[in-house]
Amino acid sequence: MTRAEREEFLAGVHVGVLGVDDPRAGGAPLVVPVWYSYAPGGDVVVQTGRDSLKARLIGAAGRFSLCAQQEEAPYRYVSVEGPVVDVADPADPDERRAIAVRYLGAREAGDYLAATSGQLDDDVTFRMRPERWRTADFSSFAASVFT
Repeated sequence: MTRAEREEFLAGVHVGVLGVDDPRAGGAPLVVPVWYSYAPGGDVVVQTGRDSLKARLIGAAGRFSLCAQQEEAPYRYVSVEGPVVDVADPADPDERRAIAVRYLGAREAGDYLAATSGQLDDDVTFRMRPERWRTADFSSFAASVFT
């Protein structure tokens, strides 16, 4: 993918898979699905519970990876890795709303945010600056094979 293509893809709505070093696991990372936000040229933003294993490991490692994929053919993915450049504690409610709207739409996001309003006091926001990008786009392969 070109730089513009990979950034546009990452900015799309995908459930991200976050990976972070877990020294307790004998070399295996913690890998979990997350909602995230990203705008081309910016930082990857994730929110999680302050006392969660994920937050503790990100804080200790100072960096994480995120992979977003298209789960139907033609398959594509973008994986980014980089340092945490900011931690907001507690999480910004406007950013939490924006992420909820991104994944649920305005109406359902309102219901979700009302039902989980207590989490806002418990959540932190991590911003990661992408340094390494890995991408694959199998659409050109699919076009050559299936046309």
